[in-house]
Parts: sequence; structure tokens; C-alpha cells
Amino acid sequence: MSGARLALTLCVTKAREGSEVDMDALKCMFRYLKFESIMKKDPTAQQFLDELNNFQQTIENWEEPVSCAFVVLMAHGEEGLLKGEDGKMVRLEDLFEVLNNKNCKALRGKPKVYIIQACRGAGLGFMIVLPRFPSAEIIDVQHHAPAGHRDPGEELGGNEVAVITEDNPQTIPTYTDTMHIYSTVEGFLSYRHDTEGSGFIQTLTDVFMHKKGSITELIEEVTRLMANTEVMQEGKPRKVNPEVQSTLRKKLYLQ
Repeated sequence: MSGARLALTLCVTKAREGSEVDMDALKCMFRYLKFESIMKKDPTAQQFLDELNNFQQTIENWEEPVSCAFVVLMAHGEEGLLKGEDGKMVRLEDLFEVLNNKNCKALRGKPKVYIIQACRGAGLGFMIVLPRFPSAEIIDVQHHAPAGHRDPGEELGGNEVAVITEDNPQTIPTYTDTMHIYSTVEGFLSYRHDTEGSGFIQTLTDVFMHKKGSITELIEEVTRLMANTEVMQEGKPRKVNPEVQSTLRKKLYLQ
């Protein structure tokens, strides 16, 4: 993958013991993968948004084309929300909008990867005993967009527009080429060790540095490893796994 690689890490360390260990692991990973990395500690809710806007300007003004961008967000949280160092909440949706195809021209059609280490609820992550020969049922589900809701898409390219037909420029949806990697599924806690950091970040950085494959394959490996790992909470074993939401149109390889 040619072009510059840029990364932004925003981490609240206040009342989050072990989070600096995660920052060190991310610093090593981004250096190994040849990213230009910016790391900020203890942002307030407003500073989360301000730093994303600053990052967007950095990308727009970079001296060479940017091939992809990573954003790592680590804090206490609830579903759809992150808590800043000041105790106030910021919406993840507002953060994700900053680099979308509408608002960040330099990243139109380029991969944008968000890694979110935060709780998404109060679920504890109970362990389930699998049957010896599990079976799967295939269900055909059709999704229909609400009436009147339409994404007009964003034009690709700079001042010039690639032409598909004589009448229509090439367009893409506003939120395409994006991957969101959550440390836990919706409604559940995300666990972190006081001295060893979070299992999610530690596993992810190790896999991204020492395994090869598309980012989808790497995340599958992270999920497999976490599914085999128990964490202890109040003397009871728990298990959690990442959740991925992706609109990537192509395979993304980091090495």
C-alpha cells in the first residue's frame, strides 16, 4: 500500500489503570507498521472532537497522498458514547463524521480504521458451553432502507471527477471504506488489567505485528484468541470478544 499512513490515538488514563501499557503497545505497533503516529493523553469530551478535527486538517495538508488512517479511542464509555477526562460525554457518531467521505477530501475512497477500547454497557460476558456438534441455521433476511432516506454519495478525486457515463460522475457513499473495531459487543463491558493493559489492545497489537493477512483476517485471529481467553472479575471468569463493523470495499493489508 503506497502513500503515507497516519494514526491518531486519544486515551483517557484517569481512573483507567493499565491504559498507559496499551498506549505503549500501540506506539510500538504503529512504528512497526510505518505509521506517522500522534498520541494524546487525557482529552476532555470537547478535546476528543477538537483533536479529530486537527487530525483531519493534518491529513488534508499532508505533503504526500495519504493511503489510510487509523484512529484509536480509549476511555470509559457507554453505547455510542465516550467519557472525556472531565467526566462529560462525547458521541462516537460525531467523532466518526469528521473523517467521512463528505468531510475529509484527502481520505475519500481510502481506508479509515477506528479502534475503540471502551465499555458499551454493563453486560458481564458470561461463558457458554458449546454443544459437541453445533449446527447453524441460515436465514435469508432482506433489509429495506426507510422511505425518503438516501445517501447521495460523495464525488471521488480532487478537482477532476472520474466519469462513468457522459452524464454522471463517479460517486461513493458518505460512510464507505470505513472499519470500526470495538473491544466488546454492544451492551457489554470491556475489561482492562491494572498492570498489563486490556486484553483487546494487547492481543490486537501482537497480531497486527506478528501475523500477515488482510485486516479482516487479522481481526478474525484477534477474535479467536480472545474467545479462548478468560478474564477474572470479582473472582469469576468472563469472556468477551470484539465486534467489527465494516464498509471496506477492498482488502486492506498493512504488511
